[in-house]
Amino acid sequence: MRKSLVALSVLAATALPTVVSAADYSDGIHKNDYKFLQFNLMGAINEKGPYESSHDYLEMEFGGRNGIFDLYGYVDVFNLTSDSSSDKANKDKIFMKFAPRMSLDGLTGKDLSFGPVQELYVATLMEWDGGNGGVNTQKIGLGSDVMVPWFGKMGLNLYGTYNSNAKDWNGYQISTNWFKPFFFFDNGSFISYQGYIDYQFDMKSEQGATSSSGGAMFNGLYWHSDQFAVGYGLKLYNNVYGFKDGEALPWDASATADSSGVGHYVSVTYKF
Repeated sequence: MRKSLVALSVLAATALPTVVSAADYSDGIHKNDYKFLQFNLMGAINEKGPYESSHDYLEMEFGGRNGIFDLYGYVDVFNLTSDSSSDKANKDKIFMKFAPRMSLDGLTGKDLSFGPVQELYVATLMEWDGGNGGVNTQKIGLGSDVMVPWFGKMGLNLYGTYNSNAKDWNGYQISTNWFKPFFFFDNGSFISYQGYIDYQFDMKSEQGATSSSGGAMFNGLYWHSDQFAVGYGLKLYNNVYGFKDGEALPWDASATADSSGVGHYVSVTYKF
């Protein structure tokens, strides 16, 4: 599923430090606290996965930081008008993702930074679509905040994936995201380049994978003001979710996966 970056970009612009430095908890763990909530009206065009899909959906994004914990999450609601001709008709209505992290620097009281790595975390990620036998995974691993030339601070996490349906581990995922404002208007609004990469590997055929690896890269251009955002994203897919493009799906030998190629996303956001 898509990991939206509209909220992440706003937070980066308002909450992330602009100076390269290690995490500092010497004068209190709550000095960098923040929270956010916003709604995004989304349109997906030629989205890839087991099947190609074009559809609309509403996304509620939320998260923030409290002491040594940070959180990012969203809830997607598909086919808002219950249109019987929609690609999402008679399919799961909701998809949820929650990604809490716990700072190891804050927990231990030690500076664990090195090189470009500012802070280390225990990183987790939970995904669920509410369907019986559908997506139900939990990921856990090592997370970090890394300073990268031009881009600034980027999140970089490596997880192991546990499939709750199969009750077994199923490979790994490496994820990164970035946000870079590059054009500013006199009224304070700006345009940013923002995106992410999610790449999975060592996935098991006995759990339905027809490709042991696959992933996606999202590249977005967004205009931001204090209250609104409007954006376009181009997403590149390659055997995403472990389905080999053009091969039969594990649950339907008469259908083939459409899991590689290009998808497009448009969004309008209202920020609370």
